[in-house]
Amino acid sequence: MSQPTPADLAARVRDGDLRFHELEDHADADAAAAARRLLVAEATDADLDPLGEYAFDAAAVHGSNIENTLGGVQVPVGVAGPVTVDGGAGTAERYLPLATTEGALVASINRGCSVVEDAGGATARVTKSGMTRAPVFQVAGVAEAEALVAWLRDNVPALREAAESTTSHGELLDVTPYVVGNNVFCRFRYDTKDAMGMNMATIATREACDVIEAETDASLVALSGNLCSDKKPAAINAVEGRGRSVVADATVPRETVEERLHTTPEAIAEINTRKNLVGSAKAGALGFNAHVANAVAAMFLATGQDEAQVVEGANAITTAETTADGDLYVSVSLASLEVGTVGGGTKLPTQQASLEILGVAGGGDPAGSNADALAESIAVCALAGELSLLAALGSRHLSSAHAELGR
Repeated sequence: MSQPTPADLAARVRDGDLRFHELEDHADADAAAAARRLLVAEATDADLDPLGEYAFDAAAVHGSNIENTLGGVQVPVGVAGPVTVDGGAGTAERYLPLATTEGALVASINRGCSVVEDAGGATARVTKSGMTRAPVFQVAGVAEAEALVAWLRDNVPALREAAESTTSHGELLDVTPYVVGNNVFCRFRYDTKDAMGMNMATIATREACDVIEAETDASLVALSGNLCSDKKPAAINAVEGRGRSVVADATVPRETVEERLHTTPEAIAEINTRKNLVGSAKAGALGFNAHVANAVAAMFLATGQDEAQVVEGANAITTAETTADGDLYVSVSLASLEVGTVGGGTKLPTQQASLEILGVAGGGDPAGSNADALAESIAVCALAGELSLLAALGSRHLSSAHAELGR
């Protein structure tokens, strides 16, 4: 029996025989996407043919990555580097894939990479790791809240057993309680290896919550109580971390700063203090940096990360100072970089290609090492971007660079 054409499927939706979201039940995923393009183009008078040009397997992404598929959006990918990353997950000369539509961004980061490479490369380390999920429970009052906190501290092994029964990879590291009146928030933290791990943490925490409800008088209100905190600006992530906390630094000789960046270590250090630290503090910002979000977002899109988690990933502090020898020391500390090299969007072919450029596709050996290496690479990318932008401000070249490359 022949498969229905996109036009046949669209006609059945118009006639009310099929629902928009049921098309994949009656045809292959590509035909379903084409039928949706016909219907939406008809309703909106938009030209949707460009959305039909995509390289992924529509059947593979349907349900696992997206619903009501129309097609795909193409974002240009550039590359910066190479730059040597001396990381805890290994030392390598890496090219950095960046997906963006912002002119001058790749050029700026590439300039920063070139300067860092001339200085001997950058050092990066993951200093803390753990994906969190924080359910909120209701209790009768403060006394019951205190009792629940005591129970939690005495029963972490039972919670660990329940949580880890749902996964062959995740490990429950700890549970931290927070009391607000008759609310008790339990912040579960997991080692999720090479996966970003949000789904893993959610499923595991749900199993642990069943134990809490069975053994105490607490009642689960919501599996996520926003103390996690996922995809929202939050001070708890800046202080306690979420995903991977990673730091990168480099020391750039004075001669290199003057000849390559056309400014001085003193100027960059002063701009960083007055702009990134004082200016950010006055603005009430959570991150104290120049444009870390640019590097994080571009590498997230290129490598298949959850783009909404740029909110936490850009929670970073940049420091710059002149050393005793008159050189420039610069660092960037990203508190909550949520990344993975398996699962989610990392399995799509173009995103896999970007991970292969970095040499971190798939699961690492030991487990978690590829995600660590990705986090360290993103941190060095952010460092290069910070250095280049601060130098552009110091040499007063920022507006001219955007005028030349960004229009």
